[in-house]
Amino acid sequence: MKNKETIKEAILVFMKEQKKMSFQVKEISEGMELTSSTDFKLLVSTLAEMEREGTVFLNKKGQFKLPTEEPVLSGTFRASDRGFGFVSIEGEEDDVYIPPNHTNFALDGDTVTIEIIRPAQPWLEKGAEGRVKAIIERKFTQLVGEFYAYTEEGIEETGLYGYIEPKDKKLTDIRVFIEEKGIKPVDGAIVLVEITLYPDNEFPRSMQGIVKTVIGHKNDPGVDILTIIYKHGIQVEFPDEVMAEANTVSEKVSQKDMEGRRDLREEILVTIDGEDAKDLDDAVTVKKLPNGNYHLGVHIADVSYYVTEGSALDTEAYDRATSVYLTDRVVPMLPHRLSNGICSLNPNEDRLAMSCEMEIDQTGVVVNHDIFPSVIRSYRRMSYTQINKILMEQDETVRKEQEDLVPMFELMGELHRLLEKKRVSRGSIDFDSPEAKIIVDPEGHPLDIVLQERGIGERLIESFMLSANETVSEHYTHMKVPMIYRVHEQPDSDRMQRFMEFVTAFGISMKGSSENVTPKNLQKVLDSVAGKPEEPVISTMMLRSMKQAKYDVEPLGHYGLAAKYYSHFTSPIRRYPDLILHRLIRSYGEAGTGSAQIAKWEAQLPDIALQSSKMERRAVDAERETDALKKTEYMMDKVGEEYEGIIGSVLRFGLFIELPNTVEGLVHISNMKEDYFNYIEDQLMLVGERTGVVYRIGQKVKIKVTKADPETREIDFELIPDPDAPKADSFPQLQKNGTQHKNKGSKPKPGQGASKNPKEKQSYRNKETKRSKDKKKNKPFYKDVAKKNSVKKKRS
Repeated sequence: MKNKETIKEAILVFMKEQKKMSFQVKEISEGMELTSSTDFKLLVSTLAEMEREGTVFLNKKGQFKLPTEEPVLSGTFRASDRGFGFVSIEGEEDDVYIPPNHTNFALDGDTVTIEIIRPAQPWLEKGAEGRVKAIIERKFTQLVGEFYAYTEEGIEETGLYGYIEPKDKKLTDIRVFIEEKGIKPVDGAIVLVEITLYPDNEFPRSMQGIVKTVIGHKNDPGVDILTIIYKHGIQVEFPDEVMAEANTVSEKVSQKDMEGRRDLREEILVTIDGEDAKDLDDAVTVKKLPNGNYHLGVHIADVSYYVTEGSALDTEAYDRATSVYLTDRVVPMLPHRLSNGICSLNPNEDRLAMSCEMEIDQTGVVVNHDIFPSVIRSYRRMSYTQINKILMEQDETVRKEQEDLVPMFELMGELHRLLEKKRVSRGSIDFDSPEAKIIVDPEGHPLDIVLQERGIGERLIESFMLSANETVSEHYTHMKVPMIYRVHEQPDSDRMQRFMEFVTAFGISMKGSSENVTPKNLQKVLDSVAGKPEEPVISTMMLRSMKQAKYDVEPLGHYGLAAKYYSHFTSPIRRYPDLILHRLIRSYGEAGTGSAQIAKWEAQLPDIALQSSKMERRAVDAERETDALKKTEYMMDKVGEEYEGIIGSVLRFGLFIELPNTVEGLVHISNMKEDYFNYIEDQLMLVGERTGVVYRIGQKVKIKVTKADPETREIDFELIPDPDAPKADSFPQLQKNGTQHKNKGSKPKPGQGASKNPKEKQSYRNKETKRSKDKKKNKPFYKDVAKKNSVKKKRS
């Protein structure tokens, strides 16, 4: 392809056919297979000519676009504690930098519109710079914080009750003044505040609001987790109309309820779950068929029969979208009357179910299936521990107790191994790392952190649920009807390229380009490090390279599972998308798949998918924050103790060390006294300038615990010097181009290390000195900023 006119035409066709709005030169060259030195030079000169002609143009981020009307740029603002921020724009890989004087008082998480004030200069590795024009939607409409009461004199002077300091780390330097017209809490109360005024030119670091709820006192047992729950906007109590509706649901299945359902009450079905599970939403059975194939029955509680479309229960379930699991409690999606009662597949009780029966051949392929509403009766409740004792430990006592079911359990283990082998052969990635369970006393104080290994009991149920999810998803996709999918897209090539470069430091070479890495390629990497010290680090880095799974109405496939079709079908008690999938199955079965049905669900499902994805992320954030709190509490009395850990992250400002119990702490670079350390970004290493000592990801180190602060969730470690620590001379890559021990970019001052990149956990630490609470109480803040009533007047 040497003719310029031909290339121009081909470029236009290529850009029009792609879903992307803008393109880097590299993307065009690779997409059109113009990658040789000669072809690339020709492409660049052709694009330059096309830009002069106006057939393509460079956008403000230095990428090529077709000449369409420039859309309004909008995205999510991410704040730094140094005053600047970044705006993430959907569909664009690079964020736009917002300088401190151009944030327009946007807060972290706000949806904003921006204008570009300096286009990207990719040839200089400089991103675009912008200005926030308007704030479209505030993330924070309510805040949780500790209340500091003013004296009567202070209230008289200001017309305000006091102030709160928000619990959110992104707002640590902002105070929220409390208006007189709301609830008047006591000093030290943890409260929920509705924001009425946001930062502006006069008051850039303060807000104003009304106390709507008193969550409890800061010293009350359990109020710490309640604070996190309210902070994330998670509703604890169900509205009266929801409870009233739940209370009308019968506790027994009637003959009328069974009409139109297949009666499977004589089948031997069992539930297999954790000992402390109260909502049993799946029952399974396995049989050997005369032709040598397996019959697998997966029967899921039919929650959609009781949670009807448009009801108060349905509206509340949509709003919550998921149950939230927080150390010592669960905030359920549905009231307990349903989740632990009529919808729980308790043994020897008639229950309504949605069933997926599959015939599976000797290679693990589903050759026949049937999906239908049913009525079942669980024969027995089993636990993962019992199954593990029967199949792994061959425990004679448990095998004797369950002797009538042991043959079926052995058949289950046999089928699971077939299904697992099939998944592995197609490239499913198995991140099978132990989970940490935090054990707490009745008042919520952590007693221990226990690693939970998954045995064959957990794994076989996972195999059976995956098979049902894939089978149901594929069935309705082939029917060409609207569906809700659980999708996990191909990783971004840039992230995958960084991961490929990262693993080379461990002697691992990955084949192929970063654009087309298959799940099987990644599974081979995990297999190669199985059981080695670097396994958890490589597994973590691989996870960071992945995209986040979400719900969608398009069958985009599940990359991690190497599955073409995947939906969530098996947990409708705790996940709204599963409930909706059951409703879709009933809807298509009873009302057909005509144009009216298609139009109805095409209109509803995109919003349901988006809401479910948002609420899932909210739940994950709350769960992580609760774990961080309890782990920090657990380490409080471990200060001064020494442990061995593994370096999980190497950043410009220090090292994050993970202990065997999953507790993570920071060794700040200012506390690494043995040397001055330079950060080698492309190798993710800190290298001592004088000693040549190297610290890199995956390296074992010894540490001493120096700090554990539950209020800030911060755990600090100190490195114990190791005379056998690796040296720079052992790493040939550090010798190239004379870069040994040298840090890219300007040399930071001793003790400085915090990167300006918020993605490097820089917000984890804010080392500025904070005034103690005693000082705050002794010198009320209003004295610093206002004469009588000035705060109230200026903020109104």
